[in-house]
Amino acid sequence: MDYYKKRTLCFSNSFVVEGYTIAGPKENDGRYKGFFDFALENDMFAQNTFERAERKMFEHAIEGAIAKANLNEVDIDAVIAGDLLNQIVSASFAAKKNHAGFLGIYNACATFAESLIIGSSMLNSGLENVVCCAGSHFSTAERQYRYPLELGVLRSPVTQWTATGVGATVLSDRSEQKVPRITRATIGRVIDYGVMDTNNMGAAMAPSACDTIVTFFKDTNTSPNDYDVIYTGDLGKLGSDILMDLTAQEGYDISSKLHDCGASLYWDEQQTYQGGSGAACSALLFNSVLLSRLRRGEYKKILLAGTGALMSPTTSFQGDSIPAITHLVEVTA
Repeated sequence: MDYYKKRTLCFSNSFVVEGYTIAGPKENDGRYKGFFDFALENDMFAQNTFERAERKMFEHAIEGAIAKANLNEVDIDAVIAGDLLNQIVSASFAAKKNHAGFLGIYNACATFAESLIIGSSMLNSGLENVVCCAGSHFSTAERQYRYPLELGVLRSPVTQWTATGVGATVLSDRSEQKVPRITRATIGRVIDYGVMDTNNMGAAMAPSACDTIVTFFKDTNTSPNDYDVIYTGDLGKLGSDILMDLTAQEGYDISSKLHDCGASLYWDEQQTYQGGSGAACSALLFNSVLLSRLRRGEYKKILLAGTGALMSPTTSFQGDSIPAITHLVEVTA
């Protein structure tokens, strides 16, 4: 790292060599059909439980990213990965197939952005190749955080749909070709505005997103006009509106730049209400749509702000509010 300024890091050699995505059936029927490397026809993925299907998705994405980058498993120094299940078992069990060092991480739906920050830091500390990976599965997360799938509970209008998918990125300390680079990042802090409704995660996460984005602009002396787009992780439609109001109060108009991975993932007729949520949202879009547009020159410089609601069933049942965190990375073509 070149320097540390407040909460923002600068990276000199973090190259996004390749990305790989595996998406669920509903996700592949959404707005980005055809962008994903592999689409499931059935979200069981030929397994006997949804949890094992999610684990297999992680294995497939990590192996796919390494192969797509024309590397071998022995070339990978570390895998940094996380998911939404208790004790991040999907990522941890999938790591058994790799001989590289493993860092299991959790920051809810901000996990993917967190992995990119950790991976970039490791490259700037001497490692050569790392894999950053995150994902989620509707059927595993739904019954862990909310209700049994068989119960058929009616969904609230402010709810989001946990995305099924895994995205994996190969970062390297050098590249012979011109590829996008992660140039700066801002580490989020935990923000809690006292939101109690576990269905309304967008409202809980929006203040955190505002805090991190505004901090980045202040630390780097930049503004929204310096970027082609600003993608948040999974605020959903309502959360995105709240974020625009909050940043405007801080003197930054991001309304013409803001997109949300979760809000844009599905068509309205798919009845996901506020859009997608889950660690898969930003991992899927970054490793497919965003990476493709950066490579083609449609985007020159973007911000990806991964948003995460840090509640658990235990804290919710005990009457706690929902703390949130947002990590941000700057990616330059």
